[in-house]
Amino acid sequence: MRKLATMLVALMVIMTTGWAGNAGAASKAIVIDGSTTVGPIAKSFASYFMKKYKVPVTVSESGSGNGAKSLINGSCDIADMSRSMKPQEIAAAKARKINPVANVVALDGLAMIVHPSNPVRALTEAQIADIFSGRLNNWRQVGGPNFPIVVIQRESNSGTQETFKELVMKGRAVVSGAETQASNGAVKNRVSQTRGAIGFVGLGYLDASVKKIAVNGVLPSAATVKNKTYRLSRDLYMYTNGKPAGVVGTFIDLPNTPDGKRIIQELGFVPKY
Repeated sequence: MRKLATMLVALMVIMTTGWAGNAGAASKAIVIDGSTTVGPIAKSFASYFMKKYKVPVTVSESGSGNGAKSLINGSCDIADMSRSMKPQEIAAAKARKINPVANVVALDGLAMIVHPSNPVRALTEAQIADIFSGRLNNWRQVGGPNFPIVVIQRESNSGTQETFKELVMKGRAVVSGAETQASNGAVKNRVSQTRGAIGFVGLGYLDASVKKIAVNGVLPSAATVKNKTYRLSRDLYMYTNGKPAGVVGTFIDLPNTPDGKRIIQELGFVPKY
């Protein structure tokens, strides 16, 4: 019996060691919530991860603010955020014994987009702020056709909205008549169907259905985001409770791997280095 018991213990050690070497062999599901901008990266990573490590990964896109709340409440393992956590969010986390750690997964640019038929090719930051505050309300005021401007923004819980307000509006309020959309995709679709519209989306959402315009003479692209000549650029984050370890650590490390960088590039975003 003693010999059998010894063999069983040895077998358990071997199995445990094998599981530890395979990120997903005996791990619980990874739950991810947050930014619609980071969402495509998270979903592509999840598909890759589940196939490679056999670990279930669920991804929800409820906005950066809700991602932060989910991490604070302990209802997700990873909070996708297209902005950094606010001081009040960090304080709320600390009060619940949660230690939010920011993990940069990619770089992004806030691309200003208009309808493809719009002849306007470039705007300055000052003009964009004037448009979104309502001071300019006709395209002819910025060299375009005599046509009303339709302002499209994101909802207040959006990290993309927060970033836009910080980088462009600088304390100015968005015009009360602006239309609000719940995601990058919804903004893109609305602009693509509305002749006078202007909005902003992450680089990964650009396609032929909309026209990107230069800001201060620089077009948004992977190259201009990486070399920082496009000023409306930002980091994209996956926040974890403490330094990521175990299966979550393996997931968070994906942007540092060749496959992770390839996925990020294929989605139209920019690897962090």
